[in-house]
Amino acid sequence: MTLKDRVAVVTGAAGELGQVVTRRLAEQGARLVLLGRRADRLEALARDLKLAEDRYLAHAVDLGNLDSARAAGAAAVERFGRAEILLQLVGGWTGGQTITEAAVDDVARMIHQHLWTTFYLAQAFVPHLTANGWGRLIVVSSPLASQPQAKSGPYAIGKAAQEALMGTLAQELRGSGVTANVLLVRAIDVKHERIRKPKPQNAGWTTPEEIASAILFLCTDEANMINGARIPLYGSPWP
Repeated sequence: MTLKDRVAVVTGAAGELGQVVTRRLAEQGARLVLLGRRADRLEALARDLKLAEDRYLAHAVDLGNLDSARAAGAAAVERFGRAEILLQLVGGWTGGQTITEAAVDDVARMIHQHLWTTFYLAQAFVPHLTANGWGRLIVVSSPLASQPQAKSGPYAIGKAAQEALMGTLAQELRGSGVTANVLLVRAIDVKHERIRKPKPQNAGWTTPEEIASAILFLCTDEANMINGARIPLYGSPWP
């Protein structure tokens, strides 16, 4: 398996999951477009990974703004001539109240965080992916999108909308060489507590490394036939 010289766009690259995924992509020889709100954090990540200057682009972006997302797409293509892999790793959770208690702003915030950012990214980058005749679009979601629990309303609504977008894209991209898939994660186990301190509460948590491995496989040619999939990475039935 190799991603040598594939151009991979990573949103939330400086986040805890983004850093692991970025490192793995770099190890596979990918060229990297690192997106996030703060350019200084992206540059610090590039220095930490010892990325050669001609192998990466660090670009500050507001993913909640279509023009900003389009500018990121244009910058990626200007730098590397193409964009081939788009990884939407930006997260965020709001919940803890019933539907009748939840603030309207909380629902709006989750829809913006998960649906609109992904919509803007799709509009900015999918035309570049299809122009290649090969591409990958992957987001990290949650089983709550299709099986919501009590007091998870704003988050579940936002994720359900994001997954509907991805499912639509998968159908629209059929036969183009570009795939759109969703990875389902209960919780990202940054501290590896499932391994270090196993207990029933963390039995279905997923480490960043496990998520990164699934992403890498979906980015290979061996995964050409996986499109429109919702792939569970939580290891046991929900809930």
